[in-house]
Amino acid sequence: MTILSFADTRFPIERANGVQTMATCRAVAARGHHVTLLVRPDSAAPARDPFQFYGVAPLPSLVIEAVQTAGGTTTRRMHMLWTGLRRALSGGIDLVFTRDLGLAALLARVPASRRPPLVYESHGIAPIVAAAMPALLGRATPAPSARKIARLDRREALVWKRADAYVTITRTLADDLSERYGARDRVFVAPDGANPVSVSPPAPSTRPRAAYAGHLYPWKGVDVFLQALAAAPEVDGLIIGGHPGEADLTRVTTLAQSLGLGSRLRMTGLLPPHEVAGMLASADIFVLPNTATSISERYTSPLKLFEYLARGGAIIASDLPALREVLTHDVTAWLVPPGDVRALTGALTMLATDAVLRQRLGQAARVLSADYTWDRRAERLDRAFTAAVSS
Repeated sequence: MTILSFADTRFPIERANGVQTMATCRAVAARGHHVTLLVRPDSAAPARDPFQFYGVAPLPSLVIEAVQTAGGTTTRRMHMLWTGLRRALSGGIDLVFTRDLGLAALLARVPASRRPPLVYESHGIAPIVAAAMPALLGRATPAPSARKIARLDRREALVWKRADAYVTITRTLADDLSERYGARDRVFVAPDGANPVSVSPPAPSTRPRAAYAGHLYPWKGVDVFLQALAAAPEVDGLIIGGHPGEADLTRVTTLAQSLGLGSRLRMTGLLPPHEVAGMLASADIFVLPNTATSISERYTSPLKLFEYLARGGAIIASDLPALREVLTHDVTAWLVPPGDVRALTGALTMLATDAVLRQRLGQAARVLSADYTWDRRAERLDRAFTAAVSS
């Protein structure tokens, strides 16, 4: 198929959505499809090569096209949407695949006979996510207006009804959409993934190391991890991530200093995506300490989870419905109540002192990782694509 993918973001971008977009499009292209990805230009000067930035080899069947825009935020957004719509309707496209609700809603208003099939990928119910986001990010961001929430709700309902196939990243999200907007057919669940990695045992050490990789937003639970680490003196810590331009890095650094973690904690700051896997290789334990929120409970398929699985280390994760779709307690991970510092401390101490348990959980995680690669995700998406063009 000739597939048009659309992501209204500067590209490449350091955030997880950029990694997910690149990895997904590349895996789909590797299955024999021709994919054109429309994005905004890189904001760095000189512009970075996306393939080099994400550490993957180019494919002739994957073309990344930067759409030049100008003006303010609204003008640039409208230009991107117009470009995506025009390209979708210009002919020669077998299918449009996007997680952009705005473009999906525009295409959904076009009669199916006059547009290519639409496959929408949902990462959350937009009105719920928009209402929750200011609190989740811990910033003084104005809450969205009731008018905006209603507009997002109408768009969600329209795309849910008219998309030719619908993809969600968790089963709980698919269930919530069905409950909110009614039942529909051609709904597919496609969790995120990770690239397979060659795993070598960590260098011998008398002190196990627990690692966290990702952004430092409050709802990610990094603060909980640091408090637990301070109460587990037999464990060293590693935090990979932290954008230098955001207040989260200062918040976490200040907390680490106040807890007296000192030389027990290494913080790398922001790293290029292709360097994260190598840094994780130095850890024995991997931590996914999400707090309980509307997003983390039901709408998250965190890239770090699948990177942890691929590394084959022992995982400690918050016991949340979205994570239980992948992980099983005391089989592929050790699950703890979200936000519970004492429980996380106990799990860190237990795994630090029980090498047999660490090895058992790590081996099971490694086996499970084979079902959560980007190639497996592309296989799942192919079922949605086939259903869409056959509808």
